[in-house]
Amino acid sequence: MDRKGFIKNSLTGLGGIVAIPSLLARCKDEGIDPSDTNSEGCELSPSETAGPFPNKTPAQLVRENIVSDRTGVALLMNIIVQDQSNGCAPLAGVYVDVWHCDKDGNYSQYNTHSNASFLRGRQLSDENGQVSFISIFPGWYPGRAPHIHVEVLDQNLKSLRVSQIAFPVDTYTEVYNSNGYNGAPDTSNSSDGIFSNSLSGNMTDSLTGNIEDGYTLEKILVV
Repeated sequence: MDRKGFIKNSLTGLGGIVAIPSLLARCKDEGIDPSDTNSEGCELSPSETAGPFPNKTPAQLVRENIVSDRTGVALLMNIIVQDQSNGCAPLAGVYVDVWHCDKDGNYSQYNTHSNASFLRGRQLSDENGQVSFISIFPGWYPGRAPHIHVEVLDQNLKSLRVSQIAFPVDTYTEVYNSNGYNGAPDTSNSSDGIFSNSLSGNMTDSLTGNIEDGYTLEKILVV
């Protein structure tokens, strides 16, 4: 299925998500150029903690649309996995798991949301090493800068890399001042303990769009 087809087939039940038509119009069939290499010269992506709220049932979360009943600013995540041992060539046939909090800082599968699985998903990378997820812009919670968790696993479910994705300050500031988000986070990228020695490697490679039309995130993960 091409990229537009996959997104169109994933729109059922998005409910209050913002500006999906404009997000679709911006999404090209080819996605990220898989010939691009990591800007740090094929360095491994930062290895980070999975945090206190990892996926409990990843095998049950194989899906492109991870929004569920959550609302917020639309976010399309395009992630490419590259193999450092093979000159950062695209790595096909590996699992990519993602999870993040909602606009109010809540994670599914834990605490008061233990019976829900919103904003969690798994995809198998294609021949270009790429996976895509439809989501919303994550919120924040005390002690952490805004982030998305990501793990890459081989087909035997051996973890190849656990990392996190950070966001540019100007973008998350604009998002958090609108659409029911919780305002400015109490922890900046520079003061976040997870990102303190790895922020350049954690940062999105590209984040385009706006509040009304939604955003498209692109990130290369080197494992």
